[in-house]
Amino acid sequence: MTAPVVVLVGPPGAGKSTIGALLAQRLGTGYRDTDADIERTAGKPIPEIFIDEGEPHFRELERQAVRAAVAGHPGVLSLGGGAIMDDGTRALLVGLPVVFLDVELADAVRRVGLDAPRPLLAVNPRQRWRELMEARRPLYTEVARATVTTGGRTPDEVADAVLEALHLAPVPGDRTQDTTQ
Repeated sequence: MTAPVVVLVGPPGAGKSTIGALLAQRLGTGYRDTDADIERTAGKPIPEIFIDEGEPHFRELERQAVRAAVAGHPGVLSLGGGAIMDDGTRALLVGLPVVFLDVELADAVRRVGLDAPRPLLAVNPRQRWRELMEARRPLYTEVARATVTTGGRTPDEVADAVLEALHLAPVPGDRTQDTTQ
């Protein structure tokens, strides 16, 4: 089993994709996003999976994607915002270098907008985001080796904070690599 060098968790708008790609570049490794894996497997965007097959089907696809990525991706891995809701997923993350990217509602709104196609935020997005965070925050902190707040920081500053929190050193030189899988 080849474990990821960094696993990013957090709510929508935390910057997992942006920070994950930056970290992969700095560490000279690949980047993988389980949401992208799910969309590739299903052949359609996540909102369509929710509409066509429902949330339980999506969560099963998510469990499978996380299990495969944790077992076989040695680079930087980002999990979908709700992946940590699953007991089995949380068990897979034990002992891994997991970082919770913590974001405030105002920053999340500014980054992705709450009108973006996010199925669980479709009705009253601000209130729903708060409810999701209330339920998920204890689980994010449970699985995380470190918590990095993103408020008031640039993506570069957040990436620096993640590297520092995990005691990882960037690869010397400018290594621009394909950051997909």
